[in-house]
Amino acid sequence: MTILDSPIARLDGSAATLGDITGGKPALLVNVASRCGLTPQYTGLEQLQETYADRGFTVVGIPCNQFLGQEPGTAEEIQEFCSATYGVTFPMTEKIEVNGDERHEIYRSLVETPNESGEAGDVTWNFEKFLVDGSGAVVARFSPGVVPEDPALVGAIEAQLA
Repeated sequence: MTILDSPIARLDGSAATLGDITGGKPALLVNVASRCGLTPQYTGLEQLQETYADRGFTVVGIPCNQFLGQEPGTAEEIQEFCSATYGVTFPMTEKIEVNGDERHEIYRSLVETPNESGEAGDVTWNFEKFLVDGSGAVVARFSPGVVPEDPALVGAIEAQLA
């Protein structure tokens, strides 16, 4: 069993697994929030989606309200904000917890991977990014401050699509 087998609902509440949402493609999993200083990263995430979707890649937005309550909205409010403000077309999941006792099972595996500084453990803030391959193996982790257009992140995505 891989994280792709983990159940997680889509933002509209319909039942799915992470594999259903990614389509078994390489994916960038990002815990997102609508009221964060890093929220403008949605623009770069959508650009990654537009650039690489035809090559078998997807971004997956995973709303989380654990960091100073910066994702307080309902699923409908999150969807409206993302589409109206940033033109988001990539799939989004239900709002989950990424740290603590109620951490979603997907993140139990993800947080074991060290980031670009060699540090593993809890998600540090909104917009932490995990690149998984088509089989669900985590191949890279990027800190929240690493922007979607960062050459290291783009290079890691392109390596998965080669």
